[in-house]
Amino acid sequence: MSLVKSPRKIEAARSETILPSGEGWAHELQPGQILRIIDMEGNQAVDTLFYDADNLEDHYSAVATITGQHNVYLTTGTVLRAESGKALLRIVADTCGRHDTLGGACSAQSNGVRYGRSLEWMHNCRDTFMLQLSRYHDRLHKRDLAPNINFFMNVPLTSDGTLEFADGISAPRRYVELESLAHTLVLISNCPQLNNPCNAYNPTPIRLVMWEN
Repeated sequence: MSLVKSPRKIEAARSETILPSGEGWAHELQPGQILRIIDMEGNQAVDTLFYDADNLEDHYSAVATITGQHNVYLTTGTVLRAESGKALLRIVADTCGRHDTLGGACSAQSNGVRYGRSLEWMHNCRDTFMLQLSRYHDRLHKRDLAPNINFFMNVPLTSDGTLEFADGISAPRRYVELESLAHTLVLISNCPQLNNPCNAYNPTPIRLVMWEN
């Protein structure tokens, strides 16, 4: 883990947004702009995707990011890379310690497999992503959804190569802060998951704060 606090003050921020659980958010960052994602009540999962805003087909790549840093966990210093290898953002502060890039987003299908077919109808991150994409740009469709980052989510990789969805390691007001290295589209689904104990069965709001660097 690499715990690093940010020197930035909320009162100097350009903007801030409270995003309720289950809601989505899309925004373009210019190079040098800073985005802080705050876990307001602790152990909330924030499913996030990034795209090169000048080439929307070039989206965040878990493989390129993991390969570039030789580590499956994301924390301070991690450079988030696109499929092309292009650096999109860098994590410049992190008071949680590590974040998941392997577990993916919940969907109607995964709800059915994990929790029973009767729960396939429940709100999920994949549907939230799709709704935000439909509002943002007519060039982005279902095929443009890639494996995402789950900020604040704890998904340990075991010695035999399997994943465990474990209790969260975040806490109220912990945050991750990212500096945009390119013209980047940010796509967020603040997870509505009610069936996973990682958030104590209680999805909560997040706070999004932006600065000019």
